[in-house]
Amino acid sequence: MSGLAALRRRAARVLLLDRSDRVLLLRGLDPAVPGTTWWITPGGGLEPGEGLREAALRELAEEIGPAEVELGPVVAYGTVTFSFQGQAYEQEQWFHLARTEAEPDAFGLAAAGTGATGPATAGDGEHALLLAARWWTVEELRGTAETVYPAGLAQLVEQLVAQGPQVPPVRL
Repeated sequence: MSGLAALRRRAARVLLLDRSDRVLLLRGLDPAVPGTTWWITPGGGLEPGEGLREAALRELAEEIGPAEVELGPVVAYGTVTFSFQGQAYEQEQWFHLARTEAEPDAFGLAAAGTGATGPATAGDGEHALLLAARWWTVEELRGTAETVYPAGLAQLVEQLVAQGPQVPPVRL
């Protein structure tokens, strides 16, 4: 990570499940670390004065475009540290559960569970560094050798599908 002090920020993330209980992930990259990619849930940092719910809906719109999504409760939270474009971050993040009844390709995504399309959006900043979007089953998450964030996502999605949201939310 950078020698600079970590920037602290708050973020809203979304566990978007389709009618087959697959979770939507976006493939990203960091130009400061060539050749390294990862899969993440949609979401990002809160703007000044913005609440978690507002940020989650804004980030979904920015990253996947307009979509019919039912945004549910916060189901998980945690703090992560990471580096992006040479800057260290310490991020407090909250994960909303969301559902969509839209067809798998409604967001311009591949219909097959193993397919990916890209890029998720066209834009500037961090959104321009999203290469693809894909729906993942719990089994695919468990079996992949690719990097997926947050850690433990397969277990969390499986728990949410089987038991629904926990009160209070799960700490990651």
